[in-house]
Amino acid sequence: MQSTHPLRTSAAAFLLAITAAGCAPTSSADTVKIQAQLNNYRGDGAYLAVYLTDNNGAYKQTLWISGKKPKYYKHLADWARGSGQQRSEYDGLSGASTTSGSTLKINADIAPALVDSGYQIRVDSAVEDQRDYRAEIIVPLTREGAGKPIAGKGYVQSLTYQF
Repeated sequence: MQSTHPLRTSAAAFLLAITAAGCAPTSSADTVKIQAQLNNYRGDGAYLAVYLTDNNGAYKQTLWISGKKPKYYKHLADWARGSGQQRSEYDGLSGASTTSGSTLKINADIAPALVDSGYQIRVDSAVEDQRDYRAEIIVPLTREGAGKPIAGKGYVQSLTYQF
C-alpha cells in the first residue's frame, strides 16, 4: 500500500483550488533582458553599473554591478553617488568584471509602471588605470526602444534590452 504525505496532499489541493478559482499568483514585475557588448580594448575587465533613473536622472534602482571589489565602485561615479554605495543596493546583484570584447547578459525584474514613464536604463563604466565613463549609456525604458542597440561612448560598444 502506498502512503501519501498529508502536507503534499494539502498543498496540491490548495494549488488546484486557487488555480480553479482564477487566483493563480501573478508577477508584479516584467523581466527585462539586458545585453551589453563591450568593445575590444586593452586592459583589465570593466566594472559596469547598470541602474535605473527617473525622468529627472535621479537614481532609483541598481540592476547589476559587474565587478566584485567594492573598493572600485567609487569609479562608477553617477551610480555611486545615487546609490550611496550602500551594500543593500547591490547585494545579490553583482558578478565578475566584464572582459574586453565580451558580452554581459542580465535579467532584471522591473515594475511595469516604470516602462514608458520617463525612467531610463543607465550604465557607468570603469577600467583600472584607464578612463571612467559616467553615464556612458542613457536609454529611455520604453517598449518602443526594446531591441534597438544603443551605442556607448567608452568601453561598451552597444546595449540592448528586451521584455
